[in-house]
Amino acid sequence: MKTINTADAPKVIGHYSQAILAGNLIFTSGQIPIEPTTNLMVGSSITEQTVQVIKNLNAILESAGASLDNVVKVNVYLDDLNDFDEMNRVYERYFINKPARTTIQAGKLPKNAKIEMDVIAVLKPD
Repeated sequence: MKTINTADAPKVIGHYSQAILAGNLIFTSGQIPIEPTTNLMVGSSITEQTVQVIKNLNAILESAGASLDNVVKVNVYLDDLNDFDEMNRVYERYFINKPARTTIQAGKLPKNAKIEMDVIAVLKPD
């Protein structure tokens, strides 16, 4: 196993890693809409926050040698399931390959974020 960390995604705030590479699988930790250079929450709309979360995930995947195209599973946690349609419009612009996905309404997300996402990706052999 290999720990994945990049300055292009928010620093972890606990005892965990941004991602773990296990064999050819990349498992990311949940990402909320924190801009990595300022360490501040981005936007107040689900659209703005979803874009930042996906940027954070992509930065982590790229640091491991992958991209959003390598994602096979996505977990989406929303603080309000009424934001599903708006989140989905942003999501479909980035996840062209239509990975498997679970979306749930969570009771409360870190820093009162509207969205948190984590992914599993397959690192393609050279």
